[in-house]
Amino acid sequence: MKLAKKCSEKKVLRDPIHGYIHIQYEVIWDLLHTREVQRLRRIHQLGGNFHVYHTAEHSRFAHSLGVYEIVNRIVHEVEDVQRALNEKERIVAMCAGLLHDLGHGPFSHFYELIMHRSHEQVTIEIITDPSSQVHQVLDSYDKDLSGQIAAILSHTHPVNILNQIISSQLDADRMDYLLRDAYETGTSYGTFDLERILRTMRVCDDQMCVKESGIHSVEDYIMARYHMYWQVYLHPDAKAFELLIWMFYRRYAQIREVVDLPSAKLLDEPFDLDNFYMLDEYRLYSIVQDAAQCPDLYLSDLALRILDRRLFGWIEDPDEKELSEIHTELAERKLPADLYYHEEYSHSSMYLPYKEEDEKNAVYVLDPHGKIYRLSEKSEIVKALMKMETKTRRMVYFAKKRSRFERI
Repeated sequence: MKLAKKCSEKKVLRDPIHGYIHIQYEVIWDLLHTREVQRLRRIHQLGGNFHVYHTAEHSRFAHSLGVYEIVNRIVHEVEDVQRALNEKERIVAMCAGLLHDLGHGPFSHFYELIMHRSHEQVTIEIITDPSSQVHQVLDSYDKDLSGQIAAILSHTHPVNILNQIISSQLDADRMDYLLRDAYETGTSYGTFDLERILRTMRVCDDQMCVKESGIHSVEDYIMARYHMYWQVYLHPDAKAFELLIWMFYRRYAQIREVVDLPSAKLLDEPFDLDNFYMLDEYRLYSIVQDAAQCPDLYLSDLALRILDRRLFGWIEDPDEKELSEIHTELAERKLPADLYYHEEYSHSSMYLPYKEEDEKNAVYVLDPHGKIYRLSEKSEIVKALMKMETKTRRMVYFAKKRSRFERI
């Protein structure tokens, strides 16, 4: 089987989270060198969070390799998984781990908003597009390989544990990004015992589960997700930076017919993969730098705010007096509210670290007698989390009072 062809020697890449990334199959090594995978070096893993945690400069490329390595360990070190999958299925899972984030654009959520496509959709388009280098590599090893990987990423593969390894409540994707993001941001509360979780993983009736003795490690993993969401991923300053990017695009869209900004033409084009490959964060920053010299006062101001990290201010659940002061300040400076003011409501239930919405969306526990239970039936911590009262938070973002560096 050509797909199982191994490299002349095992490749190892140093990694701060896993020590080494181990690559033994040629197909993985070849995929690593495609333009679509290499492009991920130019996409930040954490969007605007590097403006909050100054060391959070890691890329989607590093994360994708980390997910691959965890999948590699699961399919080769977890005995139940190794027995349940044949060699081709193990390789398919490793390919899916490496390729799962190909569809991320610059500052992911920004790109999804302007192109009206989720990164999951774009990932599958890339993998199944005959002109992509990724597809051509996959096709050269096995004609149905791209289809199988696309099925895993759309959660429709007939071998269900392949879907679960890549995307579930306890998957390789989450396990890598929690450890990696905690390390890169210097936040210890995102850590958990990966080794213990891998040692207690089992397969029962085509369902991934953990031994009852591994519950405490899974609880730590779930609490790591909880803390990372509220302390890192949802940090208001990170949102404030991403809002600047969005408002910059909104202003550009308002004046695109009259502004002379050739570098921004990519933002005008309808979505296609050729444009997608060209529009990374390097290109977006180039557009912003050009716009800083634009005669349009608002576009150039928003560009300079992005480049110089002059973020919007924010208030949580403001009262009427605070809102009135904000609007008065904006009006006095002639700053339009559609560009310099934003309100957002969020519900705490949207960011619960663990949910059991249906049978597929749960972590299962294998007890010493061979019976399977949902995690909430065995963990008091998880049961309490699921009963948390839903709270609504109103966040208001706005241009702060003028500093000495601002023209308007």
